Amino acid sequence: MAEYVAQVIWQRGEQDFLGNRYSRKHLLRFDGGLEIAGSSSPHVVPVPMSDETAVDPEEAFVASIASCHMLWFLSIARQRRFCVDDYQDAASGVMQANGAGKLFIARVTLRPAVTFSGERLPTRQQIEQMHHQAHEECFIANSVKSEVRCEPRFAG
Repeated sequence: MAEYVAQVIWQRGEQDFLGNRYSRKHLLRFDGGLEIAGSSSPHVVPVPMSDETAVDPEEAFVASIASCHMLWFLSIARQRRFCVDDYQDAASGVMQANGAGKLFIARVTLRPAVTFSGERLPTRQQIEQMHHQAHEECFIANSVKSEVRCEPRFAG
């Protein structure tokens, strides 16, 4: 069993915490040493208490699903001997209220565009099958109750 860790670091400093005038900006630190600025979403907590240049949890959630899907897709394409040159995804997530009125990310839509090269190029059907398999294998997609969609983009 593998364990994955991330540190979330926030400090009040001189901010007026009890008066609700404190920044939601914080630091996300990962085990490899990477540090990323985090914040609440400006859609949830207005600027200046949020930092719109930082990664918010909702964006990180969408990116996590998109990244996991991509990694599985690349592995599957390689196993099938298709050479991927470029993979870009314009993923998005939609927040809405559930039956109890609580907000949640109800849907994540992946929009991957993949460029292949070489003598063996996959058909549209093979690409769709690889995306389907990647979705089935994605650890993150298997961990959430939100609907996760994949809408591959094709040149043409």
